[in-house]
Amino acid sequence: MADIVYTSTATAQGGREGHVKSDDSNLDFDLVKPGSKDKGTNPEQLFAAGYASCFDGALNLMASNAKKEIESTTTAHISLVKDDSDGGFQIGAELEVEVKGVSEEEAQELVEKAHEFCPYSKATRGNIQVKLTAKAK
Repeated sequence: MADIVYTSTATAQGGREGHVKSDDSNLDFDLVKPGSKDKGTNPEQLFAAGYASCFDGALNLMASNAKKEIESTTTAHISLVKDDSDGGFQIGAELEVEVKGVSEEEAQELVEKAHEFCPYSKATRGNIQVKLTAKAK
């Protein structure tokens, strides 16, 4: 890997019912299976938080580059989807993006540009299904 700008480190122990902690201890969570009533988080929630925040940042950069003043909210829905090829699961994503300050058409265009630019979108491109929903407010 060339030209690394930033590296984040987290360690998991015990799988889906274990514990995860970042090297700086800012993240320090017990893990529970999705849908559990127990206190804790799961990998899908952590991925949703990362993808939503990264995408919203990319969206705001695209708007700034286009000289558009916006307010945005990005919600990532991350799903476990049955994988018939091996009896396991795949990840699916839907990004719901609300954009204030532009038309419906401009919102859609900015969301598509953000999807091309966002590092999470780049990492998942061709690997998981990602549905984009843009709404002008």
